[in-house]
Amino acid sequence: MTSSPPKNGNRPSKARIRQSFERAAPTYDSAADIQRRICVQLADGLPAMAPARLLDAGCGTGYAQADLQRRFPDAHRVALDLSPAMLGKVGAPCCRLAGDLEHLPLADASLDLYWSSLAVQWCDLATALREAHRTLRPGGHVALASLGPATFHELRHAFADVDHYRHTLSFHSPDGIRKIAVQLGFATVNTKKGTKIAHYADFKTLLRAVKAIGANQLGQGKRTSLMSRTAFARAETAYEALRTSAGLPLTYDVIYLYASK
Repeated sequence: MTSSPPKNGNRPSKARIRQSFERAAPTYDSAADIQRRICVQLADGLPAMAPARLLDAGCGTGYAQADLQRRFPDAHRVALDLSPAMLGKVGAPCCRLAGDLEHLPLADASLDLYWSSLAVQWCDLATALREAHRTLRPGGHVALASLGPATFHELRHAFADVDHYRHTLSFHSPDGIRKIAVQLGFATVNTKKGTKIAHYADFKTLLRAVKAIGANQLGQGKRTSLMSRTAFARAETAYEALRTSAGLPLTYDVIYLYASK
């Protein structure tokens, strides 16, 4: 069974997303172990290619840039992010560009590789993939990692009996992502699914880590008032029931998309 596509109203505004990642820029790298592991996995699935020009869409602090430089030393690399503070953390030599994945400031058919790791979940996926398709040259490739419906299911469990608010984003299923890519006219479309699990010593540390990577912004249906101590304690108790020998788990349901134009 496939899940319904997330509605735009479930996403926070672009201004809120930018603000969240501006604040997270100083702490992101120290909390982004899972994000780095997903980035490595995405790179491992790349087909053989020699792109002349590539885009790192939603580059964050630029973790992928060093690997992309090693793999494609002759490529002109563009690192794009909504957050100027994140762009300021990019260390590898490349062209840095502040911009929106739904409105890429790039010409038609100007890219050979559109790379994006854990960014499109903040966008309208069809719009972002349409922009990827528009900016790719014939034969160009997409390599993209996003999050699936089981992401942060532990948080939903912990708050299920506490309140009626939304505590996580809504995410596309692998079939939903594939369908969008096919409808946009990509010649080949392949999806893979994987799971990454982070572990934390306690509930407060887990929530701080989510905030440190900027993943705490939600759209409609989120809580707008402070949580009471009683409600927090109930959620903490529910989460403790999920504890393993490694700590409190937090699941990333990862979907990898490889497509060509």
